[in-house]
Amino acid sequence: MQAWSSPLEAELFAPRRVSSGRPNHAVAPFSPGLPVHNSPVRTKNCTVKSYGVDGKDDSEYILSAIKQCNNGGHVIFSKDKKYTVGTALDLTFLNSIDLDIQGTIQFTNDTDYWQENAFNQTFQNATTFFQLGGSDVHVYGGGTLDGNGQVWYDLYAEDIYTLRPILFGTIGLKGGRIEDLKLRYSPQWYNLVANSSDVVFSNIDIAGDSVSTNPAKNTDGWDTYRSSNIVIQNSNINNGDDCVSFKPNSTDIVVQNLICNGSHGISVGSLGQYLGEIDIVKNVYVYNVSMSNASDGARIKVWPGISSALSGDLQGGGGGGAVSNITYDGMVISNVDYAIEITQCYGQKNLTVCSEYPSNLTISDITMKNFKGTTSKKHDPLVGYLVCSSPSVCGNITIANIDVTSPSGASTFECGNIEGIESQVNCTKAI
Repeated sequence: MQAWSSPLEAELFAPRRVSSGRPNHAVAPFSPGLPVHNSPVRTKNCTVKSYGVDGKDDSEYILSAIKQCNNGGHVIFSKDKKYTVGTALDLTFLNSIDLDIQGTIQFTNDTDYWQENAFNQTFQNATTFFQLGGSDVHVYGGGTLDGNGQVWYDLYAEDIYTLRPILFGTIGLKGGRIEDLKLRYSPQWYNLVANSSDVVFSNIDIAGDSVSTNPAKNTDGWDTYRSSNIVIQNSNINNGDDCVSFKPNSTDIVVQNLICNGSHGISVGSLGQYLGEIDIVKNVYVYNVSMSNASDGARIKVWPGISSALSGDLQGGGGGGAVSNITYDGMVISNVDYAIEITQCYGQKNLTVCSEYPSNLTISDITMKNFKGTTSKKHDPLVGYLVCSSPSVCGNITIANIDVTSPSGASTFECGNIEGIESQVNCTKAI
């Protein structure tokens, strides 16, 4: 009989564990063109203990198991257990490890602790409950990560400067797959992918609305930032902001086979927010998206060249850079306010002022094609908005095979400062 040196070791290595088979969803039909991450079989297993008491922090057990099985192991969060996390966990040291989340991980509702201790990710005051990084990491198992968001939705309604943590922080990950998970009730964005490369997200189910009169705001599905060779695919997203958003310096990205509901669309940006910063988004392919009950389908949003305020906690303008080689191919829309929106006046409602101070960030080589469906009544008869701040910083935009109508049957776009757009769509001049 095996003799364990400690109760913790017995728990970690006992043979009663049941592990999930590692999924391997094909990256298809498109890929960023670079090799997709694969990794060898793990050689040891660790099962994470839980106190089993609602509200008691299991972080010490989680961290211990991960350290035991780092560098070639498989960590199991058991299917019949709920794990409570009340400590900000820095997991950026991971190497060659599988995190098999079969049960539920719930973050505590201690808003004072998290505002003080969540990890600051610098961009747009973003913070995360934890940060997962390193190299060769797989996360899967069919389980749930729960951000306990309701207390945050109510708190944000009282104070818009509340720092609400992001549920899943992929920070500095070089090579990994995150698959077969349910993400629920995030206080803010569900996923931030920052300073990462060669990562695939597949079969992720996102949901979690407010049960009070205070809405769940800014709950983006994914935000990519300073990252490349990223795939987001085969997922279902019910949220209250961008379904996917490509933030500054996101390159070589494929988004495909998504069902989005209640969102603000698949968005490039916002970009050009910070004076003196250079934002690049290029080589992005978005394919086969179902978009329902949303403000936008395909969206590119850039700040103008002058300081502007969208809201008290979101303002900017004057930054530089470029958006290039972006394709949206195949989108079915239903009850979406604008099927397509391109703006270089984000945060600035006065188009005269926007034209006087055109964006320092250029938009070029954009293709949006094969859209069909019906917009909402909000902008009827308009189905889209294509307005740049100046034709000198916005061009080579192709809009093709757009079979989208408003409820009244019209298919009109509001257009401005984009050369040649009138020959592609039915335009009315921007006010």
